[in-house]
Amino acid sequence: MIRIGITGAAGYTAGELLRLLVNHPEAQVAAAWSESHAGEPVWQVHEGLFGETDLCFCPSLELNDLDVLFLCSGHGKSTEFWASRERPAGLRVIDLAQDYRDEHDGYVYGLPEYNRERLCKAQLVANPGCFATAIQLALLPLAAAGLLQSDVEATGITGSTGAGQKPTATTHFSWRADNLSSYKVFEHQHLQEINRTLHLLQPGFGGSVNFVPMRGDFTRGIFATAYTDCPLTESEAQRLYADYYREAVFTHVFPGEADLKQAVNTNKCLLSVRKRGNKIVVTSVLDNLLKGASGQAVQNMNLMCGLPEETGLRLKASGF
Repeated sequence: MIRIGITGAAGYTAGELLRLLVNHPEAQVAAAWSESHAGEPVWQVHEGLFGETDLCFCPSLELNDLDVLFLCSGHGKSTEFWASRERPAGLRVIDLAQDYRDEHDGYVYGLPEYNRERLCKAQLVANPGCFATAIQLALLPLAAAGLLQSDVEATGITGSTGAGQKPTATTHFSWRADNLSSYKVFEHQHLQEINRTLHLLQPGFGGSVNFVPMRGDFTRGIFATAYTDCPLTESEAQRLYADYYREAVFTHVFPGEADLKQAVNTNKCLLSVRKRGNKIVVTSVLDNLLKGASGQAVQNMNLMCGLPEETGLRLKASGF
């Protein structure tokens, strides 16, 4: 059994990790670290785990007892964590913050559809951002074929869980319900990793990704759309995408118009590919807490540990 440790274990992404890992056939959660909830049963914070586990939050971590460590604290906390600790030889680390997504300090960017071979050999992985996952999966086939010829226009609507567990003015129910708003227009932090990947795949790409993120009045999921000039016909573009993702376990080209409920509660990303005028329009739907965070982290763990990629991740969509 793979012995697992989790930092920041009281947050949303850690809660999803625990939900996946307590039922993972090859994993054992050895330590869920939360200083603010130390000694409390995990289910008192993550109530959906009542009856699933008798695990309690611990006040500290013994890294030498672990095989894999998931870092689930806030952005910037991962570098703080390692500033006062040495990583034991052989400990695999998956960081769910944005601290190492530029791949410094030996981390590998954890987007399996882009980096699978490197992830199979990695000791350190930087898990992608949720918007970054949705938009990159919408654009990877075009970049790999050298077909990004102009600016990319992208929008993405995310559920309230994307803002984390700590309450803020824009996650309060009375503000979020029946409401929609944009934020960080053209300046979202996930643009850094999106642009990095696209330029590595297509070094000559000189355009911009103009991204408008939005807050939706639902709890989980991302519905993203990206469009750009493209010389391919619709059928040619759909064939390009189908070929690129032929070996992907969780990313699929949907023959119709994908919707959010097809992906929520799964580790899938569904893509719809359409041609409108001279533009390719790609819709990308996924669960921000699963394929956009914790599910993809478990997918990366499976690759790192030599397990089948889908182990513990065969989840049914909510649907209704």
